[in-house]
Amino acid sequence: MKIVLVGYMGVGKTSLGKKLEKKVGFSCYDLDELIEKSENSTIETIFKDKGEVYFRKVEHELFKTFIERDEDFILSLGGGTPCYANNHLLLQRDDVTSVYLKASVSALVEKLKNKRAKRPLIKNLSEDELQEYIAKHLFDRNYYYQNSKFIINVDGKKKKEIVDEILQLI
Repeated sequence: MKIVLVGYMGVGKTSLGKKLEKKVGFSCYDLDELIEKSENSTIETIFKDKGEVYFRKVEHELFKTFIERDEDFILSLGGGTPCYANNHLLLQRDDVTSVYLKASVSALVEKLKNKRAKRPLIKNLSEDELQEYIAKHLFDRNYYYQNSKFIINVDGKKKKEIVDEILQLI
């Protein structure tokens, strides 16, 4: 089984993937970490030195290659991954269990406002700008996120509750 976690930055894809890994015994991977290893660079540096187009190409190739593996795994995607290079179509493959971890704008602002320094795309935004930025992104990305096979609303839930919901779906 290939479990792919989809959602906006800060929603908890990576931490939930690790908790899920303990429950199902599949290896858990983070696509951003795989990109950083393959490029021997940070996401921020790749964006800065080579640009978003280059990053999205590498992201697509690694995602596609990973999905084609013949093994069970959990994969946490970057927030923008489903929105480029027809990656959303890979979420619909018969052998993929894709789960959109859906959070409201207000919940995301609350989670991200004190973590801006670690997030290159939002580090220079005020709290008001952050809210507008997230709202616009969620609007733009909704179509792609909705291509996931399952949707779980994560607002106000503990990680254990979310993992239990995922386990019920699979």
